[in-house]
Amino acid sequence: MIKLRSMLIASAALCAMTATALAQEVTLRFHQMLPPQATIPAKAIVPWAEKVEAESGGRIKVDKFDAMALGGTPPQLIDQVTDGVVDLIWTVIGYTPGRFPSTEVFELPFIMTNGVATSRAFHEYCEMHCQDEFADVKVIAWHAHGPGLIHSSKAVNTLEDMKGLKVRGGSRLVNQLLEKLGSEPVGMPVPAVPEALSKGVIDATTIPWEVTPALKVAELVNNHTGFSGDNGLYTLTFVVAMNKASYDKLPDDLKKVIDDNSGIETAAMFGAVMDGGDEVGLKIAQDHGNNIITLDEAETQRWKDAASDITASWIAEMDAAGKDGAALYEEAKTLIGKHSGM
Repeated sequence: MIKLRSMLIASAALCAMTATALAQEVTLRFHQMLPPQATIPAKAIVPWAEKVEAESGGRIKVDKFDAMALGGTPPQLIDQVTDGVVDLIWTVIGYTPGRFPSTEVFELPFIMTNGVATSRAFHEYCEMHCQDEFADVKVIAWHAHGPGLIHSSKAVNTLEDMKGLKVRGGSRLVNQLLEKLGSEPVGMPVPAVPEALSKGVIDATTIPWEVTPALKVAELVNNHTGFSGDNGLYTLTFVVAMNKASYDKLPDDLKKVIDDNSGIETAAMFGAVMDGGDEVGLKIAQDHGNNIITLDEAETQRWKDAASDITASWIAEMDAAGKDGAALYEEAKTLIGKHSGM
């Protein structure tokens, strides 16, 4: 009888241990650069995290750390997730120039259309051409923002108005573009923009409408210059990435939750949020009575002509690195056209 009781106790303990293992709970730390009220943290990362938590039955908890709360600088986010300092990050790919060269094609001037279509195209492109560059992380999604434009202290109505302006750029290629357009590029992560504008370190910044409310750009400058046609001046590219070890140690059912919330539809969701944020940012500037400038087709074409060397130079760089730059460029354009319905 005593032996039977001992066997029953041992069996119950084993069952309890098995149930605990099956119900493993995981906390994932998600680190990013913007304040919590900004568009991506509030309307993309929070819903993504809530969906993951719900679909895991509460077994995954996502702790969100905004505005670099865990330390470091925005360009260090990719290393933080690669090294396991954090479990998840959202970052601008161009903050680490030269590290992900195949992605840069989407930053080339006048290639992107809108956030949703360009994000779908970018994710599809990266699945085909960027896997080796991101081999050290588990990619949740690659995406892009809506049309980039110029927000300036003085009106930019023509190409000549760019001459001598100190303009913030968010990546290597955008800085090259600004220089080609006659301005003095100043590279810095986007959280540094408000202080740089208020102190006169820069005269203008290149960002989409979406991020202007969080940075109070419409209060710091009065002029905003966009372009005619279907293509924006530029876009920056982003990645939502997970530490590989953090993913690999999940049980299979929780891996499936992460997988189900990764991929092209997740990329499109982030792009759609940015498109919606563009509408909000534009309205705020309009409500402030700011000067909203849209260059006509002829003037826009002058900018396209001035920027064409940036594309040619990038293609040559890729060729020198052993990649077919022209083919990658045509692939990107084809995918953007496909997802834009063009």
